[in-house]
Amino acid sequence: MTSRLRTVDILAMGLLFLAVSLSPLTGVGRAETATAGQDAQAATQDDDDLDSNLVPLEPELTGAPPDLPSTGESTDNSTGKTVASPADASHTGSSADTSGLSVATAESSATFYNIPVVRDPAVESHIRYFNTSIRGRFEQWLLRLSRYRPLVETIFAEFGLPSDLVNLSLVESGFNPYAYSRAKATGPWQFMKGTGKVYGLRIDHYVDERRDPIKSTVAAARYLKDLHDMFGAWPLAMAAYNAGEGKVMRALHKTHGETFSDIAKTKLIRKETKQYVPRIMAATIIARNLDHYGFSQPPAPPHQFEEVAVDRAVHFRAIANASGIPYEELRLLNPELRRDATPPDDSAYQLKVPVGTGAKVMAVLDRIPSYKFPPLPSVKSHHVKNKSSQRYRVRNGDTLEKVSKRFHVPLKTLKARNNISSPVIKAGDFLLIAR
Repeated sequence: MTSRLRTVDILAMGLLFLAVSLSPLTGVGRAETATAGQDAQAATQDDDDLDSNLVPLEPELTGAPPDLPSTGESTDNSTGKTVASPADASHTGSSADTSGLSVATAESSATFYNIPVVRDPAVESHIRYFNTSIRGRFEQWLLRLSRYRPLVETIFAEFGLPSDLVNLSLVESGFNPYAYSRAKATGPWQFMKGTGKVYGLRIDHYVDERRDPIKSTVAAARYLKDLHDMFGAWPLAMAAYNAGEGKVMRALHKTHGETFSDIAKTKLIRKETKQYVPRIMAATIIARNLDHYGFSQPPAPPHQFEEVAVDRAVHFRAIANASGIPYEELRLLNPELRRDATPPDDSAYQLKVPVGTGAKVMAVLDRIPSYKFPPLPSVKSHHVKNKSSQRYRVRNGDTLEKVSKRFHVPLKTLKARNNISSPVIKAGDFLLIAR
């Protein structure tokens, strides 16, 4: 057996993973993936193979404020009571530019946001909900995110994403690596299996990187950047993260709309999606004004660790017994390991251990017996009807550029999706717009 110790700075680890080549956006939305053929079968398998570490999403994450107004009110234009956003709503808010308009509210000092934030009735309702109805729970979410916030903000900055967008994870899972939804979305960023694999995450019987705080954050940053490139505005990108880009694209096409407000007034998107955007705005307002809302708390200890390369299956319990490292601490550092053991098929799995314990773990590894996993569960055969694709029939006078603008699909994405190299398209041809 071979082992190798590596001391890891958590921020450097995040930047290192950025170099990994991940697949581009392919038109499979996070929410829509639950109905795609591959994931429907995978979800059925997961029912038979659901590891005990996972916990259902906390009900407060999907609960609605009791005083929630009608869902047709604006959340991304100037009709709100107070707007706090970049002057250009499509601005990505990179780390080099945090320009924004301040919120003229009761906050003790002007706050600058780098995503569009509106103080309208829906946002105010969610602020009250977080600050009163579920205050204790929201405080737990803030504390949990504080452990990872420096890492997440650093990764987002590398992708040119606004730092306030980090708060999307608060309303997704309370940044809980073990959270899973009824649709089988998993991890702090609630990726469906298909979308996670598209963005380079390993998901199998032994490892689920949707639960890895570093790798899932990189995947989320890639996905959010792709969504913003597609829709050009953060409210629409947020809505697409919740509902799937195909659904938002179709809603814009049917309404001839250009903003989230245009589709929020219709029945073309679900109530959950209509409230998802103001929910993120409310979480951002509180997260940026913790003292004002009485959430002044010391942050959790930062996510730091050392890594030891392990070339066989070893169970956390055996490592804990041999090294004295608390079992729960190994679980906390390695939430992606579904069976509380390193995988048997990896010649150098990077096991995370507490800072200062790597040498001790290396010294005892050879004395720890290999873990023998129970037999793999059998995969049942299920017939799944494929989800139909949205196709567009080319008309006379159409060009790729016109179709790209009509359906809010980047020209590069449209070409790649249809394997087109020539700019010429013929009337009567079919183009795949979303799938």
